[in-house]
Amino acid sequence: MEPPIDHGIGDFDLNLEAPYVGFDLNLEAPHVGFDLNFEAPHVGFDLNFEAPHGGFDLNLEHVEDDNVVQGGIKMNMQPTVLAAANDNVVQGRKDTPNELRRQIYQALLARSTNGKLKRHVTKEVAELFGVRHRIVQRVWQQGKSSLDQGIPVDVSSRKRGRAGRKRVPLDLEPLRNVALKHRTTLEDVCAVLGISKSNLLRNIREGQLKRHSNSIKPHLTYANKKARLQWCVDMLEPESMHDNPRFKGLFDVVFIDEKWFYLTRKSERYYMLPDEDEPLRTCKSKNNVPKLMFLTVTARPRFNREGLCIFDGKIGCFSLVTYERSKRSSNQQAGTMEVKPITSITRDFIRTFMIDKVLPAIQAKWPREDCNKPIYIQQGNEPSHLDHDDPLFCEAAKQEGFDIRLICQPPNSPDFNILDLGFFRAIQSIQYKKTAKTVQDLVPIVQVAFHEYSPRKANRIYLTLQLVWKEAMNVHGSNKFKIPHMKKQSLERQGRLPLQITCEEPLVADAMAKLAAWNN
Repeated sequence: MEPPIDHGIGDFDLNLEAPYVGFDLNLEAPHVGFDLNFEAPHVGFDLNFEAPHGGFDLNLEHVEDDNVVQGGIKMNMQPTVLAAANDNVVQGRKDTPNELRRQIYQALLARSTNGKLKRHVTKEVAELFGVRHRIVQRVWQQGKSSLDQGIPVDVSSRKRGRAGRKRVPLDLEPLRNVALKHRTTLEDVCAVLGISKSNLLRNIREGQLKRHSNSIKPHLTYANKKARLQWCVDMLEPESMHDNPRFKGLFDVVFIDEKWFYLTRKSERYYMLPDEDEPLRTCKSKNNVPKLMFLTVTARPRFNREGLCIFDGKIGCFSLVTYERSKRSSNQQAGTMEVKPITSITRDFIRTFMIDKVLPAIQAKWPREDCNKPIYIQQGNEPSHLDHDDPLFCEAAKQEGFDIRLICQPPNSPDFNILDLGFFRAIQSIQYKKTAKTVQDLVPIVQVAFHEYSPRKANRIYLTLQLVWKEAMNVHGSNKFKIPHMKKQSLERQGRLPLQITCEEPLVADAMAKLAAWNN
């Protein structure tokens, strides 16, 4: 064997035969050896990095220094960089937050000249933000690449969605051949697809699957569809039929309908602290929750050019109850006035109620400038409702100079009445937020909820009604359609909310052709 190359005292001998400073795996070098016990006081590799001589230079460059053993291996590291080394723990690298990456890019831009950086700028910024030098360089290159491509600068991390194990494609087609009744729960779908629930929920969040809540709709006969289609065509303004057809503004229509309001819901959801006691709600029978019927009368709100409400359209919310004195003492003394719901709604009762309550309310609250114009009261087709030519009602409706007429919406068409379309549900949600212990407390609470509902929100329901008419025309009077959305709240903020919905001429022509075919 050839003799080892002599580099002088303290040289790093790759043959490991230097007896003075060599890196001896047997740990027998007594002078400057790499001692795993870290007891060599001279040039040992100390994890505490306190040895001032002979540091370990990762660049492995040969150094010559009078204060360092010749041929030593210099450690060019600051003690603060690996402060955790005192505990013999190696910190893992973490992803740089996107907000910090944006701050780094802004700091680099502030130090750049004509899109170029001077020397040591990236090192300076890296020390400023306490990140690795290479991260700063990548952020700068990513920003320059965006500018070169002419796209907005985005220095966010590109690791999301690209790192980690690649997902195995999931075949969802087997679900298509399974009956709907057999995929009503997550467990059912998991069993069909052979996947875990977490995997299924991930696909739902990504839009691969969707949840659908299905409600029963009224069954429509051939005559019902024909009447609905005819109603939608009749709701178009006659003067607009030849140029940009649009639906009527409904400023001369009053909607009335009855609705049961319950004292409370069978099931309610609350958000509570862990140490709070769960509430106890009791009822003699959950299938017989106390309730009252209300007859609601409303019209379309009106606003002036400045956007101020000049008519809220809230004509009245009347409770269909009677007041009787209690005959015996139970929860209260005998003779106390009690609220009794009217369980039998007959045509005579409705006629009396309309003449004594509804007509006076309309005459008192209707805008004065339109009192001489016809006013139409739209009602449902229940047997208890009045005929449009009821003589007693017609006589009372023409008093004090008013011309109030009755019209009936198509049968089995609650979606053609704004009360059933959304108004009832809106005021009921307000009512459920108020506490009522008895049905007597329910009367003022429902009326307060009726008046608290915003006129602007009520106005949006009228546009939704016109969209429903348009969709019904698309399906030739059927009710198999989704209520469309037009971002009414956003349009209202921008001052671009329309008063009437337009209807395309081909759609109108198709609807009229379908009616003509049915009539023949």
